[in-house]
Amino acid sequence: MKAKCNKDSLVMQSVTGNIRHPYTGSPYNVTHEGKPFSLPSVGAICYNVKVGDSVYGLRGDHIEPGVTIQNPDEKENGALNTLACVGNKAKVVSGDAKGAEGFVCGTHGGCEHVICYFPEESLEAMVPGDKILVRAHGQGMLIEGFEDTVAAMNIDPELFDKLNITVEDGKLIVPVTAKVPAYLMGSGIGGSTAYRSDYDIMTADREEIKRLGLDKLRFGDIVMLENCDTVFGRGYYGGAVTIGIVVHSDCLLAGHGPGVTTLLASKTPIIEGRINPKANLADIMGV
Repeated sequence: MKAKCNKDSLVMQSVTGNIRHPYTGSPYNVTHEGKPFSLPSVGAICYNVKVGDSVYGLRGDHIEPGVTIQNPDEKENGALNTLACVGNKAKVVSGDAKGAEGFVCGTHGGCEHVICYFPEESLEAMVPGDKILVRAHGQGMLIEGFEDTVAAMNIDPELFDKLNITVEDGKLIVPVTAKVPAYLMGSGIGGSTAYRSDYDIMTADREEIKRLGLDKLRFGDIVMLENCDTVFGRGYYGGAVTIGIVVHSDCLLAGHGPGVTTLLASKTPIIEGRINPKANLADIMGV
């Protein structure tokens, strides 16, 4: 039986952000091996990095695929990051690309960015500062039969339908590309909420990443985090399950790696991830 949510009672609101210019503080950072580097990082229009691509092999750090947006007002940016959900419709409302349409791919903590997909031809007409309107829809979601056991967050109800989540023997069965053990979760752990931002899969131990098949991760992959409780913040909890989406690239800093934004979470193993290589936002959205 296909899982159902309370789509008809979810409120849709407008939130906006401007395309973020790349920025930097120190001219260089230091890798987990103690080597200094100065490379592209967060923000910008990424012309050659998009949802569906590998998160590895880039000469960059914390790279965000597609278009990065942020509201210049701190409180309004908080609303943008909290209310914008993966799969929400995004539309350019200023500049030469006005009218171009895309969708939200995730949120990135620390820098407090929302990441969006737009077609390649639209990127060519965009510049930093252009305003993007997001139809925020999804926060407040409840899953029928799991209202008290599963927290749903950061996911558009139409995307929820497209994920083909089913109910079998009292469990939610969710297609995922990979399963990640809790001991690999790093930066972002201990955060007070998962209703925005992300936390990272640590990738310094390349042999372990390869052994677990996590060397094939892509932007937009739906993944299962084992024994990870993100219902009221982020931490280890035996038996807990988090389903999330990969939102930014691999990293060079200690304790960092591909970032994951939460979509579903439970303190008990009532959610089960089922491996499906097509469980990626690019495949699901047809881009």
